[in-house]
Amino acid sequence: MYKDKTICVLVPAYNEATQIGMVLDGIPAYVDKIIVIDDGSEDDTSGIVRERMRSDDRLNLVRHEKNGGVGASVATGYKWARDHAMDVAVRMEGDGQSSPDDFAALLDPVATGEVDFSKGNRLFTGEAYRKIPKVRYFGNAALSMLTKIASGYWHVADAQSGYCAMAKKALHLIDWDHLYTQYGQPNDLLVRLNIFDLKVRDVPIQPIYHVGEKSAMRIYKVIFTISWLLCKLFLWRMREKYIIRNFHPLVFFYALGGFLSLCTFVLLIRLIVLWVKFGYAPEMTFLALVFCTVSGLQSLFFGMWFDMENNKNCR
Repeated sequence: MYKDKTICVLVPAYNEATQIGMVLDGIPAYVDKIIVIDDGSEDDTSGIVRERMRSDDRLNLVRHEKNGGVGASVATGYKWARDHAMDVAVRMEGDGQSSPDDFAALLDPVATGEVDFSKGNRLFTGEAYRKIPKVRYFGNAALSMLTKIASGYWHVADAQSGYCAMAKKALHLIDWDHLYTQYGQPNDLLVRLNIFDLKVRDVPIQPIYHVGEKSAMRIYKVIFTISWLLCKLFLWRMREKYIIRNFHPLVFFYALGGFLSLCTFVLLIRLIVLWVKFGYAPEMTFLALVFCTVSGLQSLFFGMWFDMENNKNCR
């Protein structure tokens, strides 16, 4: 136990036979349960875990017969923690990219009841730009900005970080059967946490790369998929939180901003076509474009500002 709270560690793993032993070795002794979720690995990940179970009664193995994606593994782990009445569930990566040195810092704010969810932020320190591969660094930064808008947690960055701790309250509120099953899972989870006004905190952690991990994620492939997911999640959050659960006028500002942005796009295309075809731009079309651009941006910024104000207590 830790500060009178039962703690479990969830380790989603897929083909991590070379890494899983190192991950398990780094888990603190005060952890009550360790759950490894083998997502249909084709190597000996499960065999290594079963061997260790003989000498560590905290260790449990849950195996998916088919690979369902990292989100599916995470959902299985969280449901195990919920069903076994754990007070705090900490997720650590099975590839060794979650440093045990950051474990207590992530756990403390949740164990003490300050927040409902804490997550690692690798972008906080100056080491991030040097250690994280550049494509991932800039892709992560872009997705983090979109996640701020989609989730309402404007103070949170490094949205793709999987190193996190969750309180019992959140474990019981989230519908784990509908969690996104692929690499957009952390983004989806943040949106779902915001629906219930749960408190989330970023905790600076050290970025760890090149420790033998083999990631299947290709940022240039998933960035468009996750961006589209975030667009849908944003609309879903607007409906669930600001229309169905508790109406807020910010939806009018977002709706007007979206409509005027669409008008801006149409007018810009018209302006370009007329310029190419006739060599001039009609004044009325140009003035309408300027009006829609300025008014649309103003409406969107007002919507964002209202959203930030409404979520000040979620930190």
